[in-house]
Order: sequence, then structure tokens, then C-alpha cells
Amino acid sequence: MRKTAIQVNSAEKMVNMKVTGSMTMEDAELFIQEYKAKVEPIGGQQYDLIVDCTEMNLLTQDMSDNLTGVMEMYKATGFNKITYNIKENTVLKMQLNRIARNAGLTNSKVAEV
Repeated sequence: MRKTAIQVNSAEKMVNMKVTGSMTMEDAELFIQEYKAKVEPIGGQQYDLIVDCTEMNLLTQDMSDNLTGVMEMYKATGFNKITYNIKENTVLKMQLNRIARNAGLTNSKVAEV
């Protein structure tokens, strides 16, 4: 079962992603392939990125390192703004904020929904 999904909405200039459960390195590789196929062709400068993390588990150290690379990829894409939606989870919120900061993302926020 895929743990990620990416939808590009060109009309609204939004990229919607969903992440569920705990990611493995194989899941991460599949995500990066899908990202390159769907997002790189549009360029991100005119788009907002919304990442639904409401069903995502806490991150392991390996996945934290991997997610730093993914967030650096988001930064290189040049999205207008990036929002990570989570359920109330203080630890996950701290993890995402720390990783975004380490990746140099200054246009992202973690929102509890």
C-alpha cells in the first residue's frame, strides 16, 4: 500500500500531498520518483504546497534525515508557501518544524487541524 499521494491542481495553483503511517526507505524512493514526475514539470514558483500529515506517524532518525532531503527538494522547487497539516501532536509538530528549519525552509508552517 502506498503511503504517499501527490495531486497537482493547476487551476488553483496548489500541490496537495498526503502522507500516512511510517515511511520506509523504499516508500521514500517511490515518493521522490512520483514527485519528480508530477511536480518538477510544473515548477513551483506559482504554487502552494499543502501536505496532509494527519495520518503520519512520528519520524525515526533515518526518516528524519530523509525528510530533510525531501524538504530541501521542496525549497529548490520554490513553492510560494508550504503548510504541513497535522492532528494535535506536539512531538510531530516539533519534528517537522526542526526539519524544516534544518532544510532552510523559511516559508513553511505546521498547522494543527
